[in-house]
Amino acid sequence: MLPATAVALAVLAALLAWPVPALLARAHWPGRDPLVALVCWQAVGLAGGLSIIGALLVHGLAPWGHSLPEAWWSWVRDEPAGDPVRGDHWVTMTLAAVLAVELVGVLALSWWRTARARQRHRELLEVVVRPGPQPDARLLDHPAPVAFCIPGARPLLVLSSGMVAELDEGQLAAVVAHERAHLAEHHHLLLLPFVAWKAALPVLPAAERAYGSVRELVEMRADDVALGSLSGATPRRTLAEAIVAAAGGTGGVPSGALAVSGAGVRARVVRLLEPADPLPRKARWAALTGAVLLLLLPTALLLLPAL
Repeated sequence: MLPATAVALAVLAALLAWPVPALLARAHWPGRDPLVALVCWQAVGLAGGLSIIGALLVHGLAPWGHSLPEAWWSWVRDEPAGDPVRGDHWVTMTLAAVLAVELVGVLALSWWRTARARQRHRELLEVVVRPGPQPDARLLDHPAPVAFCIPGARPLLVLSSGMVAELDEGQLAAVVAHERAHLAEHHHLLLLPFVAWKAALPVLPAAERAYGSVRELVEMRADDVALGSLSGATPRRTLAEAIVAAAGGTGGVPSGALAVSGAGVRARVVRLLEPADPLPRKARWAALTGAVLLLLLPTALLLLPAL
């Protein structure tokens, strides 16, 4: 039973390592509902990691039992294997442990490095910023049009003097609403697993593709949330104009920050000015159901043989 499970998990891992991320990155529907697309990307990442580690672990433990819990318990208790133990069994068990430690370790290291960089930037900025035009914003004397937020336990929303001078009141409100959306929905946490994935598996094209897609979707989601709080006759045009104005000031954004001039500026502006129809309810629920099933599939492959 376990060899067949290992093959099934390996096939699933291969699909989630290349064709599935490639298809999702090239699809047009994510821009119609960035939040659902972000859920799907999280499912792809989690299921992919579970599948590859599970496939290696299941193959390695196959001589000790007919299901993963049984084989794991027998191996932990140092019981003799029922079938001959070959070198490839030990190799795959070692690879599973190394990959699991690497993924978790890189995730923790990425979080620590990013949190440390944000804290350093926050401490430096708090020395030079002053109260801004919005109650929760701070003003930075800088000629370039820059707006960004630094998430964390003490979030900081920063507008440059160049941004305030260049934008009118409505555009400035749109920028602030965009940054508030990043902070309210904790978008930095959605990006973190893909930062770690890219760092842990730099040779995997899907890692770079996934990170780029998630960055763009996070910005689109912040645009959507911002639109819900804007007044005026043309909120989409107002936000699009603010994004274009900020596009030239990306050099002033510190690492680890989320900025209104982030990824996919052209696609976001086109999306705002030429909005597509919202994703139909049935398609939305189908995508969410697919994401849940994708997470359940490797779990079921690992545990069902024990039942």
